[in-house]
Amino acid sequence: MVTTGAGALLRAAHAGPALAVTVLTLLLAVSAGLGPARTVLVTAAVLAGQLSVGWSNDLRDRSRDAAVGRSDKPLATGELTVGLVRWACVAAVVATVVLSLACGLVPGLVHLLCVASAWSYNLWLKATSASWLPYAVSFGGLPVFVHLAGGSTPPTEVVAGGALLGVGAHLLNAVPDLADDEATGVRGLPHRLGARRSTLLAVVLLVAATAALLVTGTVGLAGTTVGALVVAGLAGLALVGRGRAPFYSAVGIALTDVVLLVAR
Repeated sequence: MVTTGAGALLRAAHAGPALAVTVLTLLLAVSAGLGPARTVLVTAAVLAGQLSVGWSNDLRDRSRDAAVGRSDKPLATGELTVGLVRWACVAAVVATVVLSLACGLVPGLVHLLCVASAWSYNLWLKATSASWLPYAVSFGGLPVFVHLAGGSTPPTEVVAGGALLGVGAHLLNAVPDLADDEATGVRGLPHRLGARRSTLLAVVLLVAATAALLVTGTVGLAGTTVGALVVAGLAGLALVGRGRAPFYSAVGIALTDVVLLVAR
């Protein structure tokens, strides 16, 4: 049954990951010292970009999702029409361009590059051994956009940490869907590595991102200890968890890292 419900549209936009990246952006803006108005503008630009990425992903994959019986995909089940999601995606793209450039020409172009990189994953790189590259570019570029929008330059370890977090999240997010993806011809890096090696590599990358922040930061002994313990626990969950638990562990590590940035 076709519906136009907001809930179905949000599911098609990958609301969980979109919200996670938006919250990360908000915390990054706080850590970079942006004022309230600038923080809202930067966060809104990223939210619009994430919505466009999510909708474009489901539009691109709707035939694959239907072929493997993905009941959680409103386009694949017929709960949403292609036309509605396509118009929503176009509106999100327009909003992304307007809001990004309102942050300034250079930071705006950086954010548009991040969004274009994510789109390249949806349209092409998802099924190749370079599936990790858009995640490295987009997540590494996010703190660059935020800092430039506030008139500063991001620390090198923050950019590197963002790239590592992005690749780790990609690996963990793909693991539950490896069989379905391969059945429809998708063979990205996680599919070539396999579930176990993808999980191990992801945990190494996520822990390395945190280590870079702790080693170069000034959060004190207590902050370093708490941060290390939280990330160690989440890394352990990523190793033994099932389903989406490892991916949400990665999101938790990313949030912990940004909290460490704010504390710095």
